[in-house]
Amino acid sequence: MDVILLERIDRLGQMGDVVQVRPGFARNFLFPQKKALRANKDNKAFFESKRAELEALNIKRRDESQVLAKKMDGVKLIIVRQAGEGGQLYGSVTARDIGDALREKGYDVDRAAVMLNNPVKILGTFRTSVRLHADVKVDVDFTVARSVEEANLQASAALLERAEDAEKLLGEEQAEAEAQGEAETAAQA
Repeated sequence: MDVILLERIDRLGQMGDVVQVRPGFARNFLFPQKKALRANKDNKAFFESKRAELEALNIKRRDESQVLAKKMDGVKLIIVRQAGEGGQLYGSVTARDIGDALREKGYDVDRAAVMLNNPVKILGTFRTSVRLHADVKVDVDFTVARSVEEANLQASAALLERAEDAEKLLGEEQAEAEAQGEAETAAQA
């Protein structure tokens, strides 16, 4: 089935493109969400008459999404779940849970915008992307823990580990620089 896209859709096309999709995808997703029109003469004429209006609306949505992305930059979520001794969760953390946690923090984000490929089933610190607009994506860090206190301990341990890694990397760079200096001195002698 051929459709006219009313907005940019990943792996499909840009606004105004006529693309071929499966009928079920068009009928169940694109048409109900007002993301596409059936490609026929009348709809092509309608799209061309409304093109400037649709592009302006798309730019407005993108700008609003960029403002929200700047507010969300660096947001860290804590999700409290029950878990066994080995750190295995009794349930799982899904995109819905992350979307709800973002809403609790005051960010108006649809849970469908959270791009979590697989549910999280263990305790720890994770990162996922949130697609606010087809052109705007922001990364969100979240910690899954048994309690808020445990989440804070995990976060401080992660910071300490990053600092140790940075020190180790700096030490390796200094050792390389000294080795190069010694090699240059030996070559000159």
